[in-house]
Amino acid sequence: MQRLRSWAATIVFLPVFGTILLVFDVAQRCARRFGQRPQEYVAGWLQMALVWAFGLCGTRLVVERPPGFEAGGRYIVIANHQSMFDIPMLGSLLFSTFPKYISKRSLGRWIPSVSYNLRRGGHVLIERSDAPAALAAIRELGGRVRRGEASAVIFPEGTRARHGTLGTFKRAGMLALLDEAPDAPVLPVVIDESWRLFRHNCLPVPWGVRVYVRLGPPIARQPGEDRAALLDRVHDEMAVLLAARRGEPAISHPERRPVAVASRG
Repeated sequence: MQRLRSWAATIVFLPVFGTILLVFDVAQRCARRFGQRPQEYVAGWLQMALVWAFGLCGTRLVVERPPGFEAGGRYIVIANHQSMFDIPMLGSLLFSTFPKYISKRSLGRWIPSVSYNLRRGGHVLIERSDAPAALAAIRELGGRVRRGEASAVIFPEGTRARHGTLGTFKRAGMLALLDEAPDAPVLPVVIDESWRLFRHNCLPVPWGVRVYVRLGPPIARQPGEDRAALLDRVHDEMAVLLAARRGEPAISHPERRPVAVASRG
């Protein structure tokens, strides 16, 4: 019965999903004639619409917002990555912070609405094979965060975790962001269960998935902080929370460094 319900909902969902992508592709191009900010607002509505579309399959968000998160703040957002649903979901939840993603360049070429937004919406498209150029682009985004123009969203695992397991963080991009925006709070975001939406590549979309999202609390930056230790802290806190949700022991990295913040004073 559950599988029949999943297929019935998916038959409705897929044309709606495709229509949203096509309509908002045109809408973004029209809005871009009036500047980047209007296009960014339309892109935000696009992401809200995509989240709504998944609701046709019974998908629901369970969002936890600990104290400290400011809707209009500017953050360096560090999130684990389980599926493509993570992007519109975070885009809708963090809409007022003007989130900008770091994405591989190939995604900016062939997906209606999504590719246009990645190319023209102030996001960073990188080639993983060209590390110097990638880091330069990430540093430029860090400068925009420092100036209060946007928030930066990075998925430091570098790939999607198909079954929700938290992977090792790739540090170079995160360290570049932390260096360029030394006053921007770090917002850890934990996502769980979104991987279930794509486990059959949308054929069908499983019915009734509950996606858990925890925004923060933000971590204030300190002069002379040990940035590597800060990243260790973020990873460990994510691992503990994900393990607790599943009733599993958290696994620490064997080379984990101390998480204390060092002062140069």
